[in-house]
Amino acid sequence: AGRHPYHKAVVSTQSTGALNEWDLKGGNSEWRQKLDTQRGDILTTEMKNNKCKLAKWTVSSILAGADLLKFGYITRSMPRSSSESIGHAILSTQQFIPKQFAAQISLDMNNAWGILRVIVDKCMQLKDGKYVLYKEPAKPILRIYKVPQNTFEENDDSDVDQD
Repeated sequence: AGRHPYHKAVVSTQSTGALNEWDLKGGNSEWRQKLDTQRGDILTTEMKNNKCKLAKWTVSSILAGADLLKFGYITRSMPRSSSESIGHAILSTQQFIPKQFAAQISLDMNNAWGILRVIVDKCMQLKDGKYVLYKEPAKPILRIYKVPQNTFEENDDSDVDQD
């Protein structure tokens, strides 16, 4: 945190992420009852179930030089409905210093840079073309798929006037 040159206020940066409650039963939110008294248990469960997401947020926060990493605990306002128009409620927030949280989740930045190096080296060995890097869900596997050159490109023909 530092001072903005034109103001007396302290400038602090933060990155944020939303931890969404997943309720298989479609009933009452467990987080509403447990968040105040068992926040550590809820965060531990999120670390187990969403380790990649938390690691990604933490690395992004460190690389951005953020002073804080803040998580919001989010639940549906009306959990029994799957309608897109249903709102969500922020039940609570929790903040961490990014490097301390990295240590808490056993995230080693040297290892992260090593993984990136392996991916870059592998990509440098590929022939020219367009590729997709895909992480297998719930598995520690990354795959690289070659795709046609025009994949993911939007067709601009819809904007052309046809007389």
